[in-house]
Amino acid sequence: MNTQKVRNGTSAKRELQGPLDRLLDRTVAKDRTGSQGAPSKPLFGVLPISRLIPQDVHSVMDYGNGVAAGSGALMTDDPAARIASIALAATTIGLSAVTDYRLSVAKLVPIEQHELSDHLWGLAAIAAPFVFGYWKRAPRVALMHVMAGAGTILASLFTDYRSYKRSR
Repeated sequence: MNTQKVRNGTSAKRELQGPLDRLLDRTVAKDRTGSQGAPSKPLFGVLPISRLIPQDVHSVMDYGNGVAAGSGALMTDDPAARIASIALAATTIGLSAVTDYRLSVAKLVPIEQHELSDHLWGLAAIAAPFVFGYWKRAPRVALMHVMAGAGTILASLFTDYRSYKRSR
């Protein structure tokens, strides 16, 4: 009976070892993201940044940033902060809804253009409190916009952009 348990224990260990090896293998882990296509090009063609964030996770982050930026409209009485919050939310959620990835309604915008727009949106979100002057009147909203913008830029730098369906 003990030999049977040892044999079964060894057999069970071997059965689990294969999936465990696949789970820990980075090349297989990248394939499980659901993304397809060629790996991302280095930033500006020269910076070899490790692309650790799967595109599907990034798409959820895009919608989250839109909600975070838009919630500023509910937190302030300042008209400039409210309009900026609504505009920032509408642009990022609207663009995400038509980008070529899984969590979109229509796949109209190629992922390469979405990556560029993420950088531009991040810069706009960082600049908005200072350009529209609400950084002193609505400091919490301004901080949310700056953090959402910086987070979007950082996430874009580390996202593995692979198209769900390849744009021609």
